[in-house]
Amino acid sequence: MNLINILHAGLASGTILLFATIGAILAERAGILNLGVEGMMLVGAMAGFRASLITGDPWLGLGVAMLAAGALSLAHGLVTIHFQADQVVSGLSLTFLGTGLALVLGEGLTGKTVALVPKADIPLLSQLPFVGPVFFTNHSVLVYIGFLLTPLVWFYIHRTRPGLHLRAIGEKPEAADVMGINVYRLRYFYVFVGGCLAGLAGATISLSVSPGWYSSQTTSGQGWIAVGLVIFAQWDPLRGALGAYLFGALRRAVLDLQGPRTLLGLANPFFFNSNLVFFLQMTPYLLTIVALVIGSRAAMRKRLGAPAALGVPYIRGERGL
Repeated sequence: MNLINILHAGLASGTILLFATIGAILAERAGILNLGVEGMMLVGAMAGFRASLITGDPWLGLGVAMLAAGALSLAHGLVTIHFQADQVVSGLSLTFLGTGLALVLGEGLTGKTVALVPKADIPLLSQLPFVGPVFFTNHSVLVYIGFLLTPLVWFYIHRTRPGLHLRAIGEKPEAADVMGINVYRLRYFYVFVGGCLAGLAGATISLSVSPGWYSSQTTSGQGWIAVGLVIFAQWDPLRGALGAYLFGALRRAVLDLQGPRTLLGLANPFFFNSNLVFFLQMTPYLLTIVALVIGSRAAMRKRLGAPAALGVPYIRGERGL
């Protein structure tokens, strides 16, 4: 087990979670809770893989994946924004819908091979000791896009006027409405953007990190981990990136711990111990459950910095207390 290999693979796996987490942060910053990330990721993984298979162009596949998942997210937006339905129920329904659509439309894709997103080194930076092999060598282009996306989204949320409007509609939508901000339109927009990023996360799996379409096992529950990471990150993109990469490295470390040797070359006590390996594989999901339980309590959410109007339908003409 090599530390550089673990961190390198963790960045690749973490990029999947990064895209999904940032998408969920943007939607929730706008006040819309979306538990349908897993379903949108599956649709994105399937749509991107099929488009790449048909066209031979992985970049077109990524675009199709984003649009497919974005279109699915608009169904959630219609139900929760226009009809003011319960956002938890709608989000869970979206997961079921997305999973069903992906399984039906993805029939016959298993075992197919497609053109994948290329890998690249970053000149000069890849020559740096330790940092170069981990961060800037032989990564998918999507990993580098993730490096750029995180600070850009943070800057957008905290340092721009549109970011101020985003925070306003998630904190005090009635005040934002009075100021002339179209709450409904912006909420639709950020739900759509969040869906597009969830679709990109799914396509990152099928076209880059773990190429292929394997039905419902493609995402392996990573959409739920992303939902938990939003709470862990306290709705901040920088913390979300840190959590995503840590989870990615943890998932890779768990795989490597199943080998006969440890990081130091010693005998691995987990080798051939299926019970311990099973427990280690559960660890990311257990941490996700803990985060979701904590985040489900309104008082705790407020303490963690959740948007004040998160999960609360906005009806024009009503005033918050």
